[in-house]
Parts: sequence; C-alpha cells; structure tokens
Amino acid sequence: MAIKLKAEIRNAAGKGAARSIRKNKNVPAVIYGEKKAPVAIELNGREFEMLLQTPSLRTKLIEIDTANGHEDAMLMDVQYHPVTDNVIHADFKRIDVNKPVNVSVPVEVINVETSKGLKLGGVLNFAVRKVALRGLVQNIPEKITIDLTNLTIGDTVHGSDLVLPSGVELGLHQAELAFAIIGGKMPDEADASKPAAVVAAPAEAKK
Repeated sequence: MAIKLKAEIRNAAGKGAARSIRKNKNVPAVIYGEKKAPVAIELNGREFEMLLQTPSLRTKLIEIDTANGHEDAMLMDVQYHPVTDNVIHADFKRIDVNKPVNVSVPVEVINVETSKGLKLGGVLNFAVRKVALRGLVQNIPEKITIDLTNLTIGDTVHGSDLVLPSGVELGLHQAELAFAIIGGKMPDEADASKPAAVVAAPAEAKK
C-alpha cells in the first residue's frame, strides 16, 4: 500500500533557506529523477519523524502531494545532524510505478526453535541478511523469510532457494550467495570421529 505524504514547495534554495525551515521544526527535502527537474520541498518535521518509524520504509511507494501536483517516489536518503541526531534533509527519487525498481530488503530466519538441524546440535551461520530484488514497487515485500524447520546439518540456503512474491526476481549476483548455512556434524558422524577407546588386555597371571 502506498504511503501518502503532503509537502510544501520551497521557493527559496540555499543553506540560509534550509536553516530557516529547520528552525521552524520542518525538514527540507528534494524530489529528483525520471529526467525531470528536481523539486525542492518542505516536510512537516513531526509527521516525517513519525513516518521514519515505518518498517522497511525505503521499499515502499510514497505518493507526495504538492501544490504542483502528485509525485510517485521512494525515499532514498535521510541526513541527520551529527550532534542532535535530528533529521536535516531527505532525498526522494521519482519512479514510474509501471517500471521495475531495484531495492534491498532484509532477510529473516524463522522457526529456529523447531529446526531439525539445530535440534541435532548444528550451528546456524546466518551469513547474508539483505537481498537485492527487482520488481514493481507494489510487489516488493518488506522482507524475505527463510524457514529453518526442515533444514538439517549440512544444508545451505542460496539466493536461488529464496521464496519470492510473484513478479519479483533476484537482483544481480544474488542467486549463488549463501544466505544461511547449518553447519556441524551429524550425531553418528561425530561419534565416528571420536578415537576408539583402548581396552587393555588383562595381564597374564604370574605362574
């Protein structure tokens, strides 16, 4: 679902104008891309701070309404003050909702407690925690999950094994990445690798 955002057009540019906006507790921002001229905007500071709490915000379509009309965009960057940590600027990139976008989304493992391999004493190596995807923005998921339930020791989940929504595909060089591995030895292998116990033969009774 698209996120609605209202913004004011900034008629003045430069550091002085930006400082004035911040003094009023608002956030200067810019919309660029799609071979159109950039548009300088001003966001309500409190509303934008609340918006930043949205999970996976940078994978979502943001519909920005201004006096000049409607803009479809995605949040690309947020700059913070080095001391106060307040938001001081935001960048939005225009998108065509009918064309695929390239984004990175988090990867999450589930059912750790019921994993066959971990119950056998295996160790989870959760190596890659983000995956690059390509698809229409409305089809991009907030995250990708890896179900560990049926994975056992020695199993590896590559990018090509990830379950993706319809219309979404892996980005470049993602298919062969090892996202999660259950390492260790199977119980029988572990036992076999132990040195055999040496049983001393009873000494022959002295005559």
